[in-house]
Amino acid sequence: MKIIRINMTDQSIHYEDVPSEYQMLGGRGLTSTIISKEIVPTCDPLGPENKLIIAPGYLSGTVLVNSSRLSIGAKSPLTGGIKESNVGGTVASDLAHLGITAIVIEGKPANTDYYLLKIDGAGNAELMDGKKFKGKRTYELVETLKGKFPQTSSITCIGPAGDQMLTAASIQTTDADGRPCRAAGRGGLGAVMGSKGVKAVVVAKGGKLADPLTDPNGFKTAAQNYAKAIRDDDGTEVLAEIGSAMLVAPINAVGALPTCNARKGQFDEVEKITGETMAEVIKRRGGKNAHKGCAQCIIRCSNEYVDEAGTYITSSLEYETIWSMGAMIGNSDLDAIAKMDFLCDDIGLDTISTGVAIAVAMDSGYKSFGDAQAAIEMIEEVAKGSAIGKLIGSGPGAVGGYFKNDRVPVVKNQSIAAYDPRALQGMAVTYSTTPMGGDHTAGWVVADNIEAWGGTLDPFSAEGQVENSRKSQINMAAVDTVGICDFAQSGFSAGIDNVCNMVAAKSGKPFREEDWTALGLRILKAEREFNRNAGFTNKDDRLPKMFYAEPLPPHNKVVIISDEEMDQTFDF
Repeated sequence: MKIIRINMTDQSIHYEDVPSEYQMLGGRGLTSTIISKEIVPTCDPLGPENKLIIAPGYLSGTVLVNSSRLSIGAKSPLTGGIKESNVGGTVASDLAHLGITAIVIEGKPANTDYYLLKIDGAGNAELMDGKKFKGKRTYELVETLKGKFPQTSSITCIGPAGDQMLTAASIQTTDADGRPCRAAGRGGLGAVMGSKGVKAVVVAKGGKLADPLTDPNGFKTAAQNYAKAIRDDDGTEVLAEIGSAMLVAPINAVGALPTCNARKGQFDEVEKITGETMAEVIKRRGGKNAHKGCAQCIIRCSNEYVDEAGTYITSSLEYETIWSMGAMIGNSDLDAIAKMDFLCDDIGLDTISTGVAIAVAMDSGYKSFGDAQAAIEMIEEVAKGSAIGKLIGSGPGAVGGYFKNDRVPVVKNQSIAAYDPRALQGMAVTYSTTPMGGDHTAGWVVADNIEAWGGTLDPFSAEGQVENSRKSQINMAAVDTVGICDFAQSGFSAGIDNVCNMVAAKSGKPFREEDWTALGLRILKAEREFNRNAGFTNKDDRLPKMFYAEPLPPHNKVVIISDEEMDQTFDF
């Protein structure tokens, strides 16, 4: 167990044992704890006082399936608050197998130098000159680095958006095929990485230095039970066939798919972009469904989307991107959506923020809804660094401000995701109150609001929504700490004991359900304290006026959760 600290001010590298206050933490729990203890909340997010923390989950590097989730944390230049962005691929597993609990990148170069950070097979770090790679797009960069380093390396990198320090910039990581198509997209953390002068982190595969398990047999038994629960879940097969895009049709059906900058809750041409349509197109063209994109994945929700000639376009085309580049901008051209997904990965942009930024621009009259070619051109402008490119690359809040359009669906300046809160009141609570900004993964309560999925809450009622979001947010803070894939929560169908047993088997300390809850609470309290010290108040835990004032067709509902109810979410 070790933390590697990279000081970019003097390019020094230090190794330290994990201090007691950080032990039994990984992923989000570790990034948020380090941020809250080591970063001045009022600092400039792009200045030397901010830190970029890269941490595999606590259970990453073990035999547990679907545990290769990486947390990247910093003070966000987009929200101005604490941020953890979560990504799959292979790098979390590879770091954990090298016994690396976290990489902390701090300081800032005094000049325009740019670096590559190399982590070798012994877990040692080295900064290398990377100035010639500045400005390169991620796919070209990765191909170039494969010729410079062993091709089996995992690569985490930024594209031109991060180089320009734009606040919608993502950090891309390579998948199981070595493509930089996995994004830590939310919060503009690619800009933080660019401010540190780090273009890429190259991590050796095949490490044999993973943290030892106190009880290997106990861990193996619990991990096997957990994997069985995932395989036995009906949703696992559907995810393999269709991926997360399985959500397009049902969310549209309940009137919760934000369309044309959230002017409607249903997209008239939705059948052209559903998961079922996408899966059929991929199969017909010779692409891949049921694709394994992340280390140790048994769900295989990924895909490889190809053109009519069978040539690769992108991987993986997911629900949020199909929405943001599709319904949100009134576009039903699936090939154009795939192209935009690739461009965002290649340029290093969050697809959610970018799609919503384009939607706000279209809503402002800059271009017309449904104009896919215009959307593609706007994304290309980001790489060029033009005026409109920098605007789009700064997210929807910046676009709305420029065009003087107050119809901007953001919370804490971060765009909401593909669930309109007027049709799913529970998501209104999560979007508003999570310390992360308008983030759906922080407390996904969609299923609880859809009767056909076993939900017991009325999606148009406030009753029970605050309590349910609170419970979900506590749970997700813990899930993101241990490094389990969101979709692999189907493993909880047999109860939480298996996960608790694995944490105990690794640490050698008792860990029960109440400890799981206490872990989530501890993280949320640290995150909220950081935001308060950064200047956030209850007024920041609110949706834009459009959600309270504009009834959403087809149900013609508005958000009805009161401010007083919102403020009760974290009455711990």
